[in-house]
Amino acid sequence: MDEAMLLEKLRKIEALHAGATTEGERDAARAAAERIRARLAQQRRREPDIVVQYLLPDRWKHRLFVALCRRYGLEPFRRSRQRYTTVMVRAPRSFLEDTLWPEYLA
Repeated sequence: MDEAMLLEKLRKIEALHAGATTEGERDAARAAAERIRARLAQQRRREPDIVVQYLLPDRWKHRLFVALCRRYGLEPFRRSRQRYTTVMVRAPRSFLEDTLWPEYLA
């Protein structure tokens, strides 16, 4: 499976978890999400991480982008003396170009 398919499955599982009415459904959705994250981590080992700098125009877009990064388990950061709207992200290039940035633009 490619990364895009894994991420789509992860989104569906998160939606299932949010709509679960019993504890058993929530546990099953949580376990499935962990399996998908483990497979993403495996793909991450195949391709080296790079650091990319994003310059976002305002605080709202900054918060949106940071939330999206954290959703996928990425840790956005800033170096000292960088502006608040600057976000640095360390991840595989294919993930940043094919998944994260297009989803942010959507």
